Amino acid sequence: MRNALTSLAFALLIASAPALAADPPTTPAKPLPAWEQLTPAQRETLMAPIRDRWNTQPDERARMLERAQRWQQMTPEQRKRARHGMQRWESMSPEQREQTRALFAKMRTLDDAQRRDLKAKWRAMSPEERKAWVQANPAPADMPPGPPPRDRD
Repeated sequence: MRNALTSLAFALLIASAPALAADPPTTPAKPLPAWEQLTPAQRETLMAPIRDRWNTQPDERARMLERAQRWQQMTPEQRKRARHGMQRWESMSPEQREQTRALFAKMRTLDDAQRRDLKAKWRAMSPEERKAWVQANPAPADMPPGPPPRDRD
């Protein structure tokens, strides 16, 4: 359980890294210590946002824990791609996010050849055609609000 919570804390810390990086340090960067070398106050500073989210969003706990466990299983390259995906998601407009959710939901139902065809059609669509496609193929209402996992190619 302790490893799972540590994994959860790490995954959530990484997910919030862009927000934490907003104010760069004013002193030259020096290597940061390992977790075991952090003071209790430093650990508390890192853990407080996660604890707050855990306590205020009980319906998200299973998802948070699952993501932390999945993060631990990722290779460094997979983590790099995941961070890149999160940054892309954060920079999208609400309309782009809606389109991404709808496209991802549809892609999950297709085989590889059908996915390639839909990707090619999507790239060729005008913004108006994409909007119409999303209206005809909305994402399921129960689809999580976060970024969809990256596809296989």
